[in-house]
Amino acid sequence: MAVEERQDGMQHKSYIKGELVHNIFVNEDEHFSIARIKVLDTNESISESDVVIKGYFSRLDPGETYLFEGEFEQHKKFGLQYQVNHYKRFVPDTEDGLIAYLSSDLFYGIGKKIAGRIVEELGENAVSKILNDARVLDSIQGLNKEKADQLSKDLQEHQGFEHIVVHLSGYGFGLKMAQKIYKVYKDEAISILETDPYQYVFDIEGFGFQRADEVARQNNIPMNHPSRIQAACIYILQHSIQEGHVYLPLEKHLFQVDQLLNGRANGIEVDAITEQIIELNHAKKLINIESKVYLPALYYSESGFCSQIDRIIKQDVKEQITASELMKIVGSIEEEEALSYGREQYEAIEQALASKVMILTGGPGTGKTTVIKGIINAYAQMNQLSLDPDDYKKDDPFPFVLTAPTGRAAKRMKESTGLPAVTIHRLLGWNGHETFEKDEDNQLEGKLLVIDEFSMVDIWLANQLFRAIPNDMQVLIVGDEDQLPSVGPGQVLADLLKSGLVPYVQLNEVYRQKEGSKIIQLAHEIKNNQCGLDSLNKESDFNFIDCPEYQVVDVIMQIVKRAYDKGVDPKDLQVLAPMYRSKAGIHRINEEIQKLINPKSPQRREVRTKEVTFRTGDKVIQLVNQPEDGVFNGDIGEITAIFEEDENSDQTEQVVVLFDEKEVAFERKDLNNIMHAYCTSIHKSQGSEFPIVIIPVIQGYRRMLRKNLLYTAVTRCKKSLILCGNKRAFIQGIKEEDTSNRFTSLEEQLQQLLEIPQPEEEEEEEELSPYDFL
Repeated sequence: MAVEERQDGMQHKSYIKGELVHNIFVNEDEHFSIARIKVLDTNESISESDVVIKGYFSRLDPGETYLFEGEFEQHKKFGLQYQVNHYKRFVPDTEDGLIAYLSSDLFYGIGKKIAGRIVEELGENAVSKILNDARVLDSIQGLNKEKADQLSKDLQEHQGFEHIVVHLSGYGFGLKMAQKIYKVYKDEAISILETDPYQYVFDIEGFGFQRADEVARQNNIPMNHPSRIQAACIYILQHSIQEGHVYLPLEKHLFQVDQLLNGRANGIEVDAITEQIIELNHAKKLINIESKVYLPALYYSESGFCSQIDRIIKQDVKEQITASELMKIVGSIEEEEALSYGREQYEAIEQALASKVMILTGGPGTGKTTVIKGIINAYAQMNQLSLDPDDYKKDDPFPFVLTAPTGRAAKRMKESTGLPAVTIHRLLGWNGHETFEKDEDNQLEGKLLVIDEFSMVDIWLANQLFRAIPNDMQVLIVGDEDQLPSVGPGQVLADLLKSGLVPYVQLNEVYRQKEGSKIIQLAHEIKNNQCGLDSLNKESDFNFIDCPEYQVVDVIMQIVKRAYDKGVDPKDLQVLAPMYRSKAGIHRINEEIQKLINPKSPQRREVRTKEVTFRTGDKVIQLVNQPEDGVFNGDIGEITAIFEEDENSDQTEQVVVLFDEKEVAFERKDLNNIMHAYCTSIHKSQGSEFPIVIIPVIQGYRRMLRKNLLYTAVTRCKKSLILCGNKRAFIQGIKEEDTSNRFTSLEEQLQQLLEIPQPEEEEEEEELSPYDFL
């Protein structure tokens, strides 16, 4: 039977009224719990006297009664369970029941006499009234302020979250969103929502502008309210970050805000929007300067990065070296490493040693790694430093600091140089939010900092890193400007190169091509706009399999099967594609490869989510940064174990992933932090290299196909590159330059540093002596 309406105000299709037996599992941070309850009342046909419930709710209190809304589901091992969608503590709605509740042991110092007066004065909705406004207790005779404050606090503790959940459910919000809201606003959540829902847009992750509009309409907040206009101004800037912009031109910002607000229909003139931009600028909630509109964090990141660069390059390089000394050092390195540096490479070593900050750039095969090793070795010899970390004591930091934006890029640096290398986030001691252990007050230790794959570094991270660089440290920035820009806002490497402020050496001579690498040749033909159909002819390390779009997934499967039949390690083969959702998208390819190489089997445990099934042995990629676990966005691992839920041992369902030598356990609610990695996006592959790379290229990808995207994909491959699909789509794609120019002012600010006039030296007065007159 269905309950249409209850006196307690909750409306349900399915409900259980129950009393806690015991808590099975509680995660207080996430408000997630599993518990066993004694069923007191339900509209479901069940024979059990007690059931297991689970969902996002706080720890339940022994002896207390609760109302739960949700649905039953059959667990394959533990049987019938009730998935809770909404819940509240059951508060009796009769006067006698309320008096008994308020005078119970839950509320210190409230006897039956005082409880009776509260109910008499405030009525059957006494609890709700107190939760909404504790001042209603001021009129209760015999209740002093101390006891009133304690009662309000206890009610908030016992009822606050439940009260908010129930209230928010009327707006269509579930428990997860309620948990986020309660964490930020506590008891003010409802009043803020119903008076200024647009504040939620800024403070609550995942709370969108359109959702705020819906709440505003329900509460009769006018569509031309200043808060709505301000929220739209900020929301548009937040949205522009996804396109890589640091700021928006004022005119463009005004237009997009007007579109979002549907200004004409809602009686909002452009002048009204301009007025609110001025107000936000005064309040420092956005920065409007020189017809550019910034979010403050990005404005200060960009200007801060400029200041840090300026600070560092103004310092003198302490240890200078003569040309003859350098030739001697480089000669000894060549002899030891059995190599010979080219002219460009020698100049790069020379420039790096003489510069506080230098950029080393160049395409694949030009010897960037060789030069990095040469610079480190030369610096060590020049300063009589050991390259063995074990030679340094705890209070004597290792002088060479190597870092990169991703774990895989840092691992490549470590393998190629033989020296320790870490991610930028780990180097700075990131806590997972906005705080770093290393900053201008606690700077890095060391003498030479090498930053690889700098094209991936956005302006926010660049500023954080350079704040932590001490004055006596030299910096080598390494990157390829023709690759995709950072996922985050800005184009720091490109702007640095164009500014002319920082010295750079571009390596053009290709060395690996001399060894017969078709992959390197193709990459440089793309880079130099020289790629045609003839460039796609088959070679020993390259093939383009021409096939119709509907066959491309089957072709990939054939290639993968042939490779695996030959014993190729799954870690050595990577499929790269530009789109997630299409008939030949990343999700579909991952699903098909999993069926092929890691199919359902009694020997493999698995866990299913709404969209995907994970099995032991699956190759997966991390999608978000988890600094507390030491794994970061883009790290690739393998599922080594899956644990089922075990009520007797409090074991929760977990998926264990091995990232290099680090194991990380994911609970079911965290599985959206990983996805299969048999096929990954080209963006996610940045900073990585794989022996064998397969790249599908079809007309269905055409809106994504750009020169820098395809160049990045091709340069991920070390030994064998296979493209499949439509050759003409590939050629057309590399002719498409990335026209989505990012709005950044970094280049302009850096060039201004060059133009600052230096104070003229005053001519010293000529000192005269008596001898001058002789």
